[in-house]
Amino acid sequence: MGVRPVAGERGQGLLSGDFLIQLERLALLSKRTFRGRVKGERKSPHRGSSVEFVDYRPYGVGDDLRYVDWNIFGRLDRLYLKLFVDEEDLCLHLLLDASASMDYGEPTKLEYGRRVAAALGFVALVNYERVGVGIVRDRVTEGWSPTRGRSQVLPLLDFLGKLRPGGATGLNEGLASYARQSRDSGLAVVISDLLDPGGYEAGLRALQEQRFDVHLVHVLAPEEMNPAFSGDLRLRDAETGEIRDLTLDGEARRSYARRLREFLDAAEGFCRSREISYHRVTTDIPVEEFVLRQLKGLLLL
Repeated sequence: MGVRPVAGERGQGLLSGDFLIQLERLALLSKRTFRGRVKGERKSPHRGSSVEFVDYRPYGVGDDLRYVDWNIFGRLDRLYLKLFVDEEDLCLHLLLDASASMDYGEPTKLEYGRRVAAALGFVALVNYERVGVGIVRDRVTEGWSPTRGRSQVLPLLDFLGKLRPGGATGLNEGLASYARQSRDSGLAVVISDLLDPGGYEAGLRALQEQRFDVHLVHVLAPEEMNPAFSGDLRLRDAETGEIRDLTLDGEARRSYARRLREFLDAAEGFCRSREISYHRVTTDIPVEEFVLRQLKGLLLL
């Protein structure tokens, strides 16, 4: 029994039906084992062994034949597995930067980020994991309390679809506050452009100190990687309102490229030194391609 591909009809069309069908084959991976608050069924790598039946799903290559429902096979000539609740569940924490700097590009970085969050949340919910959301601006300003079950897919998409960008960025305080207030650790996926003058390192460390398995999705617009404009410019900071005049000539472009590379290398280097999975993406890469092909270490087929 699969989830009907209807999520594209709500939640601002975050996920298409074809994408949902592909996502339903996936499961979350974590480098750590977490004790869940409620029993859960995990598609991979563990199988439930209790006597409490929860659902069916189609048989896949490598699945244990002991859980095939042969009565259904006799009626439908198709293999379905009986799913049982397990002793643990995983909580996926989606921490999405919705500050004003994310309102840039086409699609905007926020639009891209919430589609990534929606895809990961969908994978977790259809695998009976819990999903919680924290919206980070200068602090965690909104949230979606951890919940589980396939029935929560559309409410999650609606919540993400209603988000609007705004406010300053405070990644350190926002992430640290979420880590302190969360009742359970789990898999934390931080989705941000990291454009915070105060930095982000302390916030990521705070999550790790509370035993979160941390992944960072670093979202940038193509125009930030290679600015298309030139000449005399007047720029306004989207978060502070500060205005700065500059001339973007060849030397300024070289300086920008050098500082951008230092910024990207520092982010990736910090994550590598802390064993945080780092995933950089620009918004011209289709979300489907990024999620299905580039989120290695986070999703399992």
